Amino acid sequence: MTGAPVAERPQPARAVVIGAGFGGLAAAVRLGARGYRVTVVDRLGQAGGRARVFRQDGFTFDAGPTVITAPFLLEELWSLAGRRMADDIDLRSVSPFYRVRFDDGTTFDYTGSPDAMRAEVARLAPDDVAGYEAFVRQSEEIFRVGFEQLAHVPFSSIWDMARIAPSMLRLESYRTVYGLVSKHVRHPKLRQVLSFHPLLVGGNPFSTTSVYTLIAFLERKWGVHFPMGGTGTLVQGLVRLIERLGGELRLGAEVSEITLAGRRATGVRLSSGEVLPADVVVSNADAAWTYRHLVPAHARRRWTDRRIEGARYSMSLFVWYFGTRRTYDDVQHHTILLGPRYRELLDDIFKRKVLADDFSLYLHRPTATDPALAPDGCDAFYVLSPVPNLAGGTDWARDAEPYRQRIGQYLDATVLPGLEQQIVTSRLLTPQQFHDDLLSFRGAAFSFEPVLTQSAYFRPHNESEDIERLYLVGAGTHPGGGVPGVLSSARVLDTLVPDPDALR
Repeated sequence: MTGAPVAERPQPARAVVIGAGFGGLAAAVRLGARGYRVTVVDRLGQAGGRARVFRQDGFTFDAGPTVITAPFLLEELWSLAGRRMADDIDLRSVSPFYRVRFDDGTTFDYTGSPDAMRAEVARLAPDDVAGYEAFVRQSEEIFRVGFEQLAHVPFSSIWDMARIAPSMLRLESYRTVYGLVSKHVRHPKLRQVLSFHPLLVGGNPFSTTSVYTLIAFLERKWGVHFPMGGTGTLVQGLVRLIERLGGELRLGAEVSEITLAGRRATGVRLSSGEVLPADVVVSNADAAWTYRHLVPAHARRRWTDRRIEGARYSMSLFVWYFGTRRTYDDVQHHTILLGPRYRELLDDIFKRKVLADDFSLYLHRPTATDPALAPDGCDAFYVLSPVPNLAGGTDWARDAEPYRQRIGQYLDATVLPGLEQQIVTSRLLTPQQFHDDLLSFRGAAFSFEPVLTQSAYFRPHNESEDIERLYLVGAGTHPGGGVPGVLSSARVLDTLVPDPDALR
């Protein structure tokens, strides 16, 4: 007796994620946990995007993000895959968060302790203690709205913007970060200490909306952390979660276009000619690059070539990675070295787009927390200088080495004495490489500049306005740059991407 034929089990809905940066990896975990069969495609030979890792001469260098805040966003990803992050990642608190060094040699230790911060403010600017505490209170208010209520929700309609307008007006989002800080404190050094945070996400404190002052309270609430083994351990941990959920990574495979059926994304075509069909496509590639180069012009109504070319883009970065044959034990994990000019230097970078003779720097010494990132008795460093994006026309093939030498001489004369004689390994990352290797439009390190008119609804949407079933994550979409912002952009997709069963 022959039984009835067994119905074939429907294939799971497919998702292709373009780019294996933090945003793409986080999106892949979330989609995999919902039942999608996920393929992550990246043109580089390793996962991580801006968070990739360089290894040379026994040193390990995190290429990009080194300040980990809001760890719950990462813990949530591990939980979705049925694991505890603490079982895979040894995340250590860093204190001080930053040592800020002014050009005259004075310092300010920026921490999460209210008492310690009050004491530092009193030491630097005793007349500003009350104003500083008022600033912290306003930072918390902005955090409660800007991060807790808005960072994880989409802005797909102008009505979404209208709904929050009263709150944003009440919280003075029309002010710049520097303007809001200056409302509360008068000392010029304290104004710099409290306003540099936008530079960590690609913004100019003198033009970035004051919503970004929420970073000050976000850091106080959850702290600043560093994973033992470097940020690359987080990347590899996320890769393992994707594989645990049945997904796969295709590295060394470049997407040449997003395939369409009318105005609906149907997959991607690789530069090899291979087509990967998909029910949904998520792009963690640079948002401007995605529209300018991966979506044909005839299918774009909002993100036209003219609009993309006319947008404002973040500054770029010059990063020098180096190892020394000795340790510098008095240098903190994170050091901000402020140069002789503040506003004028930022004008050079963001407005005039010229490579100035002076600079302000972020110095990263991960071996202060994890000595295993360098050979015994050695230190690993990277020093980062905000510089103009490629719209400024700097010839980095010509100017990179002289610029590195100037930075080296400055570090030698300030916090790393004898540096030039101690270097045993070295490499550079320039704005041209942001463009050529990471496909960042105009070499901008953080995509669209986070000014008010390019925030929330006015950024490229998480759900594409032009193409159905195309979704964006990363620094160029809502809510913006920085590790928490990028991870939050993937979280937004939970409310936008349909359930896989609805697509089969």
